[in-house]
Amino acid sequence: MTAAEKPDLIAVILSDHRHIERVFAELESGAGTPEHRRDLADHVIAELVRHSVAEEQFMYPAARKYLDNGDELVDHELEEHAEAEEVMKQLEDVPATDPRFDELMRSLMDDIRHHIEDEEQDLLPKLQSACSPDELRDLGDKVVKAKKVAPTRPHPSAPDRPPMNLILDPGAGLIDRIRDRLSGRTT
Repeated sequence: MTAAEKPDLIAVILSDHRHIERVFAELESGAGTPEHRRDLADHVIAELVRHSVAEEQFMYPAARKYLDNGDELVDHELEEHAEAEEVMKQLEDVPATDPRFDELMRSLMDDIRHHIEDEEQDLLPKLQSACSPDELRDLGDKVVKAKKVAPTRPHPSAPDRPPMNLILDPGAGLIDRIRDRLSGRTT
């Protein structure tokens, strides 16, 4: 694949958002066994964590660099990430048969849908205007690569800014993937 054929940052982020929405819709349908619903929750948590980590490593630093109000936008996005990560951490070991499962999932879905709307209505269009197509493709490539080694479980106290997140996230990701394999967790 040539550099020009690689998806840009906007396409990568939007693709993730649509995938997360599809999983949310399946969870909201109430279909499936409790085990299936728990597996879906684990899957969407892993996807959300990977997505957030990649945004924090590459998209948010670009927003701080290229956007006039980048610091303000990014600080707001990071607050939303932190709130969602706390809910994911609470949800981590709640069985789908526990009434708290649906309550926590509803809270998570509401938080994430608000976050998606913020990004798609404000941050992404501004980045698309401020960055060149080459920069957007480079950022998209970096986000895709970062997601491959990112953690799969919430780590609310982990750093969310470079350089520390660039150093620590791959190690946490390795440990999470080992835990996932040992526990049979599908992500």
